[in-house]
Amino acid sequence: MISDSVVQQIENKYQHLSPLLNERSRRLWAATEADALGYGGILALHRATGLSQNTIRAGLKELSGDSTEVLAPERIRQVGGGRKRVEEQDSSILEVLDNWVEPTSRGDPECPLRWTCKSVNHLADALQKQGYRVCAMTVYTLLVEMGYRLQSNRKTQEGKQHPDRDGQFQQIARQVKAFQRQHRPVISIDTKKKENLGQFKNGGQEWQPQGEPIAVKTHDFPDKTKGKAIPYGIYDLTQNQGWVNVGIDHDTAEFAVASIRRWWQQLGVAQYRRSQHLLITADCGGSNGYRNRLWKLKLQEFADETGLTLHVCHFPPGTSKWNKIEHRLFCHITTNWRGQPLTSLETVINLISNTTTQAGLEVYAQLDDNLYPTGIQVSDEQFNAIHIERCRFHGEWNYRIVPRKTA
Repeated sequence: MISDSVVQQIENKYQHLSPLLNERSRRLWAATEADALGYGGILALHRATGLSQNTIRAGLKELSGDSTEVLAPERIRQVGGGRKRVEEQDSSILEVLDNWVEPTSRGDPECPLRWTCKSVNHLADALQKQGYRVCAMTVYTLLVEMGYRLQSNRKTQEGKQHPDRDGQFQQIARQVKAFQRQHRPVISIDTKKKENLGQFKNGGQEWQPQGEPIAVKTHDFPDKTKGKAIPYGIYDLTQNQGWVNVGIDHDTAEFAVASIRRWWQQLGVAQYRRSQHLLITADCGGSNGYRNRLWKLKLQEFADETGLTLHVCHFPPGTSKWNKIEHRLFCHITTNWRGQPLTSLETVINLISNTTTQAGLEVYAQLDDNLYPTGIQVSDEQFNAIHIERCRFHGEWNYRIVPRKTA
């Protein structure tokens, strides 16, 4: 199979040469390129130039001398050879085709191809019923010439935006810069996607001997004996350093704070020995959500243990992908274990720990086999005892929790 990059190179070359070629020279040039590519060359030239595969085959016969009729040097094609393109015979086909595949017409309940407009076979059948003499390949060629391409969905819409979305981003940026100037720790936290352990398919590709892919199960039903891995990440924005606490029970607020505590004990306290403040940037939902009462209670306990004043900034609703940990840590972990079945907790921890980047990312991982039960209720008395100081700008998103001894 000829690669897409080779096809793109030929397409660029053809766009420069096409104005200078007549029908015969175009046919012979395409045949020469196809012959040089070898197996799959005819299809590659068809994709790059839009020329019919039969035309390219005719050029190959002409080059090899196998053609039954030899053209005179001054002639471009045989007398009376060829036929007009379908759009030259009836230009209305372009308008009809465009109306069917154009996005605003696609959702029209009266449109006969509402759900099948991306299939050239269905489009060809529908055009034939309208009296046009076309095949699926002709429809494909027409769509390409009209500027259409098969494209996947792209995640760009974030849903309804909060009116103070940009203001909160600026608030977080100011806090991060202020902490870094004073050499205070700044961490980004979140839970990575939970992973079922076992011989299950893992997205991506890895180098393996040809014809010997890793065999995995056809269904991804959880294996109760092996359980699951819950990676909770802490990313140090200043040190470009990641810490992942791999849990096995539930993703609760207690688990989230326990992960921060472990990071502080293993890495943070040694690097920021003199600091009495810690800035945490987090999503607005989940185990570390701003409405989670247990999250704030466990943060208070952590502050009391360490003497740290905890400053917390939550990203606005619908903006979790802006959290630094997503594209500074989690994406590299996913790339590192692509194509590898996550068969055990040891495999998960080893793959996470071996994640690196050219920018110098260091990642540490540790197993957390503690149990974190769900459904823990925080009483009003417990919640009111939390020493929380809220910022004037969206105090629900921006607040700090002060150790009760110093408070």
